[in-house]
Amino acid sequence: MSRIEKQFNVHFWGVRGSIPCPGPNTVRYGGNTPCVEMQVGGKRLVFDGGTGLHVLGQSLLRQMPAEAHIFFTHSHWDHMQGFPFFTPGFVKGNRFSIYGAIAPDGSTVEQRLNDQMLHPNFPVPLQIMQADLNFCDVTPGEAIKIDDILVETAPLNHPGEAVGYRVNWHGGAAVYVTDTEHYPDRLDENVLWLARNADILIYDSTYSDEEYHSSKSPKIGWGHSTWQEAIKVAQAANVKTLVIFHHDPAHDDDYLDNVGLQAKEKFSGAIMAKEGMVLEVPVSASLSEIFPVTHL
Repeated sequence: MSRIEKQFNVHFWGVRGSIPCPGPNTVRYGGNTPCVEMQVGGKRLVFDGGTGLHVLGQSLLRQMPAEAHIFFTHSHWDHMQGFPFFTPGFVKGNRFSIYGAIAPDGSTVEQRLNDQMLHPNFPVPLQIMQADLNFCDVTPGEAIKIDDILVETAPLNHPGEAVGYRVNWHGGAAVYVTDTEHYPDRLDENVLWLARNADILIYDSTYSDEEYHSSKSPKIGWGHSTWQEAIKVAQAANVKTLVIFHHDPAHDDDYLDNVGLQAKEKFSGAIMAKEGMVLEVPVSASLSEIFPVTHL
């Protein structure tokens, strides 16, 4: 294999939740909504299509023809609003496989991406995209094989439902768990299973415990977790690196600097997600670990 085909890297293109928040106070961490790219053995896997997907798309224009597998956790606006502005999707010769679970109302990921591009919400329809788009329904709890890459899935605790993903390749594992709310009396078994012994866990840490339980404006039931809960999961699941992710748009750079310092004191492997950050997942030459135990 070439050097690229031996790599497992995680690239952060959008790390905010809810709404983009560009400006002088969000320069260090970035203001784009969620989009995380994993380059795994020469293949490109993309998780969520927030406004960070537009930035990723601009970089792909230098590498066409482009091909990728795009996984959506769910279809709340901040996770799909970048898709209509994903320039490579409009270019013939590019190929994208797009994955997402069927929503509680029965709609597929294709239907929901189509609906956000209908009048009066958007000037051109999904059908104007000239790239080869292959839509795939995801059943949470079932695994997806892409050659020798195994993508495991599990349902998350979020209004309207969401899916968490674990990418396994040559003994390395990176986990993407965002838009999930912790339980008050226990750790989420689905999250723990996805995160088990992971090299990298990307976890929804929108709030602090103080914000979540605030007497003036509590966030209970909003579908998001805290950085303190993220540390509990990382410790229980024996995670090596915890990436605190899905930053609240009200949290400026100085606030996030402070969170990073506090998190590092409690868990040495904790880091803050930043746009442009690239992490490497260590892998082995063995294929014996790419088929983990089943779940659900």
